[in-house]
Amino acid sequence: MDRDRAFIDTGHSNARSEGINRVIKLVARGFRNADNQRLRTRCVTTRRARRHLRTAQL
Repeated sequence: MDRDRAFIDTGHSNARSEGINRVIKLVARGFRNADNQRLRTRCVTTRRARRHLRTAQL
Protein backbone atom coordinates (compact mmCIF):
# COMPACT_ATOMS: atom_id res chain seq x y z
CA MET A 1 0.00 0.00 0.00
CA ASP A 2 2.65 2.51 -1.04
CA ARG A 3 -0.04 4.75 -2.59
CA ASP A 4 -1.81 5.08 0.73
CA ARG A 5 1.43 5.93 2.49
CA ALA A 6 2.33 8.51 -0.17
CA PHE A 7 -1.07 10.17 0.17
CA ILE A 8 -0.75 10.32 3.95
CA ASP A 9 2.76 11.79 3.71
CA THR A 10 2.12 14.32 0.91
CA GLY A 11 -1.63 14.89 0.80
CA HIS A 12 -1.60 14.34 -2.99
CA SER A 13 -3.03 11.47 -4.99
CA ASN A 14 -2.83 10.34 -8.60
CA ALA A 15 -6.60 9.95 -8.96
CA ARG A 16 -6.86 12.47 -11.80
CA SER A 17 -4.27 10.74 -13.97
CA GLU A 18 -5.74 7.32 -13.20
CA GLY A 19 -9.18 8.56 -14.26
CA ILE A 20 -7.87 9.92 -17.55
CA ASN A 21 -6.01 6.68 -18.23
CA ARG A 22 -9.23 4.75 -17.68
CA VAL A 23 -11.11 6.93 -20.17
CA ILE A 24 -8.32 6.46 -22.72
CA LYS A 25 -8.46 2.69 -22.37
CA LEU A 26 -12.24 2.63 -22.80
CA VAL A 27 -12.25 4.92 -25.83
CA ALA A 28 -9.26 3.27 -27.52
CA ARG A 29 -10.87 -0.14 -27.76
CA GLY A 30 -11.66 -1.34 -31.27
CA PHE A 31 -9.55 1.11 -33.28
CA ARG A 32 -7.39 -0.52 -35.93
CA ASN A 33 -5.86 2.70 -37.20
CA ALA A 34 -3.37 4.10 -34.69
CA ASP A 35 -3.79 7.69 -35.94
CA ASN A 36 -7.56 7.58 -35.49
CA GLN A 37 -7.13 6.07 -32.03
CA ARG A 38 -4.71 8.82 -30.99
CA LEU A 39 -6.95 11.60 -32.31
CA ARG A 40 -10.08 10.19 -30.69
CA THR A 41 -8.48 9.73 -27.28
CA ARG A 42 -6.97 13.22 -27.42
CA CYS A 43 -10.38 14.68 -28.27
CA VAL A 44 -12.11 12.85 -25.43
CA THR A 45 -9.55 13.75 -22.78
CA THR A 46 -9.31 17.50 -23.42
CA ARG A 47 -10.73 19.84 -20.80
CA ARG A 48 -13.37 21.22 -23.16
CA ALA A 49 -14.72 17.72 -23.87
CA ARG A 50 -14.79 16.83 -20.15
CA ARG A 51 -16.58 20.01 -19.04
CA HIS A 52 -19.85 18.11 -18.51
CA LEU A 53 -18.08 15.78 -16.03
CA ARG A 54 -17.37 18.54 -13.50
CA THR A 55 -19.33 18.39 -10.30
CA ALA A 56 -21.44 21.31 -9.23
CA GLN A 57 -19.53 23.78 -7.13
CA LEU A 58 -21.17 24.54 -3.82
